[in-house]
Amino acid sequence: MGQRIRCEVNNCKFWSEGNKCDADEIYVVSKKGNHAKSSSETDCKTFVPQV
Repeated sequence: MGQRIRCEVNNCKFWSEGNKCDADEIYVVSKKGNHAKSSSETDCKTFVPQV
């Protein structure tokens, strides 16, 4: 089954029309060790700026 990953950061290299992420893999980390209580405590390390 294909993944449907939404992304609204349209200056990311992996952003695709319709707010879709075309990255082969998504890497998300917690800002506070190994646990996060909300999305604001996470970062998407997959982001690469478009050039």
